[in-house]
Amino acid sequence: MNITEYIVEEIIDPTGLIEGKRFEFRLFVMLDEEDELYTEGGIGIRTILAVGDGEERIAVAHFFNRATDEVYDFELEEEELNMLLQFCQAHYEEAF
Repeated sequence: MNITEYIVEEIIDPTGLIEGKRFEFRLFVMLDEEDELYTEGGIGIRTILAVGDGEERIAVAHFFNRATDEVYDFELEEEELNMLLQFCQAHYEEAF
């Protein structure tokens, strides 16, 4: 899995119920044609990074079809989640 581009935005909680900050990443990835998730239109991963109390963690992560925004019911593997966490930790400050 190779991240080819991404968008990051801070999610604002107007109610103040969520402690800490949340950042939404829409990561666009390149997959091998043999991968069962491969589509010609491309695949993305929507990820919510939760930041607070000295901790940064992935709160939500799921695959989606880039052309249609259809969500795929596939779980990410632990290795993939770790890669996403490292990527998001390195880039979430761009949303400020």
